[in-house]
Amino acid sequence: MKRLQFGAFLAPHHPVGEHPALQFQRDLNLVAHMDRLGYDEFWCGEHHSSGWEMIASPEMFLAAAGERTRRIKLGTGVVSLPYHHPFNVAQRIVQLDHMTGGRVLFGTGPGALPSDARTFGIDQVLLRDRQDEALGVIIRLLEGERFTARSDWFQLNDAQLQLLPLQEKLPMAAASSISPSGMQLAGKYGMGVLSIASTSVEGLQALPVQWGFAEEAARKHGKTVDRRNWRVLLSWHLAESKKQAQQEAVDGLWWWHNEYRVRVLGQLGATAVEDRWELLAQVGGAAGSGTGSSVIGTPDELVKTIRHLQEITGGFGVVLGFAHDWANYEATLRSWELFARYVIPELNGYTRNQKASAEYLAAHRAELMAGRAESIRATVKGNEKAQAALAVTMQQMASAPQGGGWRPGSELLEEKGKEPAGPSD
Repeated sequence: MKRLQFGAFLAPHHPVGEHPALQFQRDLNLVAHMDRLGYDEFWCGEHHSSGWEMIASPEMFLAAAGERTRRIKLGTGVVSLPYHHPFNVAQRIVQLDHMTGGRVLFGTGPGALPSDARTFGIDQVLLRDRQDEALGVIIRLLEGERFTARSDWFQLNDAQLQLLPLQEKLPMAAASSISPSGMQLAGKYGMGVLSIASTSVEGLQALPVQWGFAEEAARKHGKTVDRRNWRVLLSWHLAESKKQAQQEAVDGLWWWHNEYRVRVLGQLGATAVEDRWELLAQVGGAAGSGTGSSVIGTPDELVKTIRHLQEITGGFGVVLGFAHDWANYEATLRSWELFARYVIPELNGYTRNQKASAEYLAAHRAELMAGRAESIRATVKGNEKAQAALAVTMQQMASAPQGGGWRPGSELLEEKGKEPAGPSD
């Protein structure tokens, strides 16, 4: 596998109560923040109900994001195809690709919320078939064809797009959860995959066998799929110590789980947990063990988790962090920054030779420094004042305290074996 790429997936999941206009601005600021930090991708979704997920048009949001960013790729995660005429979707995606300078990633899905399907009066049983049908039409349009197509829910007459995408081949991805349908659709059309259910324990457990469904479908339809286009969604919150990360995220995590997942969504398998520290322990699991659905801790823990996930799945190409409001806004931005500073370079080997250089010097420091000390002494030979000053300097250097704080490969701030303190009364 080549180096990994990294990005964010914004559903979004914002607690109800904040001014929506400010939420939109905060999300746009997050995209700009990630662009500055060098992330590769940013995805946002389409939803029409639930209160928490309030982006109705990912294309409109990403058009605004495109004006605030320069290099990060912008993905629809996802456009729910059964809710739209496929010609309109194709036109909007092409226009967005031009407006963003060829940075669009086109993600599609059947629609995640049952309440959205009810709003549009669509039987949920029809959603996946309609996504497949619409996707086949959209791909033909993006390839420049003119054709007629008739369905029980849309019609095209001698239809052809006026504009083609700015990119020669528009990158595409299908949403996949625990069932094989998303992977099979990706294989059928030779597309990438968005594994959006991997933020749950059940989704993580399903990942090792998921890619096989895409490969099988690709062979059946004469297509190929590439693991580098497999995007796996993970949840995390990072801080300089595990204790700090837990204290920052414990309240927001508890509210998100009990209020949104359990009370509003009624998500299958989700049950209310009264003790917020118990919930945090359930969600986090043991670092690098794969027993939890999220990492709430330090960059080192997340590196272990991602490496473990690569090992059990056979490899994927992109890690997407699930954007959430578990911590306050400032701590959240700091978490994304820590990921960019420490997790990305560790996983992609950017600092490998720096570490090798430091280790080489450490292994040969005695002989190297002995020669340097001898050369310094030679320069002050015969000068008693200079010799005395040099002796004082050398003594001060030997007794100087070592620098502290968190750094890659260490847990200096972690209190080993001690449980984090709960909220104060």
